[in-house]
Amino acid sequence: MIHRLYTLSLAGLVAGYAPVAFYRSVRRGVPLHLRARFGFGAEHLNRPTAWVHAVSVGETIAALPLIEGIRRLAPTLPPVVTTVTDTGAHVVSERLGDGASHRFFPLDFPGPVRRVVEAINPAFLVCMETEIWPNMYRTLAERRVPVMIANGRVSDRSFGRYRLVRPLLRAVLDHVTVFAMRSEEDAQRIIALGAAPERVFVSGNIKHEPLPEAGGVELWQRLLGLGREQRVWIAGSTHRGEEAAVLDAHAAARRDCPDLVLVLAPRHPERVAEVAALVTARGWPVARRSELPRERQPGAVIVLDTVGELAQLYGIADVVFVGGSLVAAGGHNMLEPAQRRKPVLFGPYTTNFREAAALLVESGGGILVRDGGALTAELTRLLADPVLRAKIGGLAHEAVAGRHGAVKATLDLVERFLLPAGTP
Repeated sequence: MIHRLYTLSLAGLVAGYAPVAFYRSVRRGVPLHLRARFGFGAEHLNRPTAWVHAVSVGETIAALPLIEGIRRLAPTLPPVVTTVTDTGAHVVSERLGDGASHRFFPLDFPGPVRRVVEAINPAFLVCMETEIWPNMYRTLAERRVPVMIANGRVSDRSFGRYRLVRPLLRAVLDHVTVFAMRSEEDAQRIIALGAAPERVFVSGNIKHEPLPEAGGVELWQRLLGLGREQRVWIAGSTHRGEEAAVLDAHAAARRDCPDLVLVLAPRHPERVAEVAALVTARGWPVARRSELPRERQPGAVIVLDTVGELAQLYGIADVVFVGGSLVAAGGHNMLEPAQRRKPVLFGPYTTNFREAAALLVESGGGILVRDGGALTAELTRLLADPVLRAKIGGLAHEAVAGRHGAVKATLDLVERFLLPAGTP
């Protein structure tokens, strides 16, 4: 009965969203992948696989060291990675190549789920963060395929919503074999929602882990056409409503630092044209990352229109602002620049990364800017003082380095709860 009600509700949501999806497909070129979403056309794998699901770019990048660890633990189980977005699929292709195959995650209806599970033939599923898919989890439970929630978190908003349907949610959570949660608070919340306490573990935040680099600072400077001593700041993962504040700050900072370069990275790639138009409206030329290296016009703002490069690009920055935080979007991963010893600025809306934001502020490695004026003031202060930049960047790195170990803890749980007996 529970799953029937859920499926009917999901059908209503999909029907309501369909016109929006088709509009985005026609006007913005966002692919629908309808056959894949309904579970058709997938190649059937003849042997069991290690299935990892990550919704989009951030989750996919965070999953990379976990996938590599699973390959070492179970070399006979070829990895299959599913994503919801094309940008996540691009990261899988670019970072893992032939080391993993990619599929799009199906709509959570019984038919599509059954077809995809039969095609993937998983020995287990590791689902990044707290993705709740009742029909998927039920189907896997019927096949006795264990499921892990990895790097799990329960945001304030999700917790409030889930509590409204706690009696229904508990039956879904019973199908999850083990919960590897980011923090004690996340662990207590998932237990309050109905997870069995003996299945819940605090493994830490995988996004605290050091990331493999694809090229050093000098390589990225050449790729972007930057001088070795040229100062650069990056505004990463920005949302609509933040770029104006970023551009105001850039204009003010250039008065004291005329050669300053801004790398502006909108969170959603489909907004690149919109963001580029905002830049040109200010009178600055635009250089898209995909067009570089080439000679840039003086004063050009670099707009990142590629996927999966932002974390690496933080290495060239003198100062980093992490977006989704001056507007109520919950913030994005401020640990990536911190790992690279960069002073990190972010706004007050950081519910998605509350623990990370608190860690950086308390350590002195991150600075909370409450509005565009504060962003301008802190940016100009940091650019004027290289000693201060180095001090804050060092504190940021030390804070993150002290939290390593989440990947190992998660892999220990994979080995304990997910791997079939006798897996080489």
